[in-house]
Amino acid sequence: MSIQVTTLSNGFRIVTEPMPGLESAAIGLWIEAGARHEGAHQNGVAHFLEHMAFKGTARRSALQIAEEIEDVGGYINAYTSREMTAYYARVLRADVALALDVLADIVLNPAFEQREIEVERGVILQEIGQALDTPDDVIFDWLQEAAYPSQPLGRSILGPSAAVSGFSKDDLRAFVGTHYGPGQMILSAAGAVDHDALVRLAEPLFGHLPAKAFQTAEPARFHNGERRETRNLEQAHFAFALEAPSYRADDFYTSQIFSGALGGGMSSRLFQRLREDRGLCYTVFAQSGAYFDTGMITIYAGTGADEISDLAWLTMDELKRAADTLSETEIARARAQMKAGLLMGLESPSARAERLAKLLSIWGRVPDISEAIARIDAVTAEGTRDHARALLQGSRTALALYGPIERAPRLSELGERLVA
Repeated sequence: MSIQVTTLSNGFRIVTEPMPGLESAAIGLWIEAGARHEGAHQNGVAHFLEHMAFKGTARRSALQIAEEIEDVGGYINAYTSREMTAYYARVLRADVALALDVLADIVLNPAFEQREIEVERGVILQEIGQALDTPDDVIFDWLQEAAYPSQPLGRSILGPSAAVSGFSKDDLRAFVGTHYGPGQMILSAAGAVDHDALVRLAEPLFGHLPAKAFQTAEPARFHNGERRETRNLEQAHFAFALEAPSYRADDFYTSQIFSGALGGGMSSRLFQRLREDRGLCYTVFAQSGAYFDTGMITIYAGTGADEISDLAWLTMDELKRAADTLSETEIARARAQMKAGLLMGLESPSARAERLAKLLSIWGRVPDISEAIARIDAVTAEGTRDHARALLQGSRTALALYGPIERAPRLSELGERLVA
């Protein structure tokens, strides 16, 4: 059995991947609309909408939504990212039809009752407050804002409290009306699923929806940006970003391998140099994230007020050193880690369903895992060093600092260190 894709006449896509031997299925609706599809006055509305989907429909109360899934031993949840919103469930084979009906109901028929809007508004405001009180959460939003200022991609997913406090039923319905067309939806399922049976179930639920024009997001423009917030905390939080390739770029996997070798595990350069050799921090890592038109390599560490300067300078030095001296052994290790992560993820039906939806959104098809493995295997040490040097010479960087950061260098100073 293999991956199958069916597109209904209105553009609604259905993708499945059976996993023999499983008795459960992961099923979800992925909507190609997230925080970067919002206008400035709408910031946070996609996330608010995700919350409201579970607050009742014309057919089900909020309690009934939870009970119908949990009565059969399943679970249901959702998330909002900058480019997508997902509503998903995990159930046994016999309950796939029930899960699909519930998912279709909450996405297509939310009640948006005023009382529930007010209740959930309070929940989201508490969520925003919690994020602001969590330095190693909020600093990544600040880094995003520094890299993409005054752009949808630079705004937070949760949105500011002032905007969330004012959202109305009309705001929610307007976002749905613009971005929740059938051509922006992907029904993805993996595990104990039958493709033809799922298509038959989906057609009456989604086939009648009128097609809508796809609303593309504003193109991203990476800027050299800096945000510093001094506060009396135990740690100084350091987040540094380099512009990186989009997930459609030819060097996407090279960037992933570079960030892995730089700070992807306990054997990585940053972990060994900053933590093991110098004892400057407890947490340090590098990761590469991507969007359809841009990407970011992010380095994060938490350290003390007296150590923040040394940590920042050493991080720049390690970036430069890696660009010149990354070995084939390090690249082989990073390749192995990346391949293992991909292949281990295939053991989970939930991870497979998400992978199917994201790849179908990116490429209009689902490439075989062998394509990804081949591209990872094609990354060489020389190619990675060339890629790293190009990133550093391009010198598009961003910096966010939070806590006792008086001794931290400025972004301009760090940039000079990178190109010296």
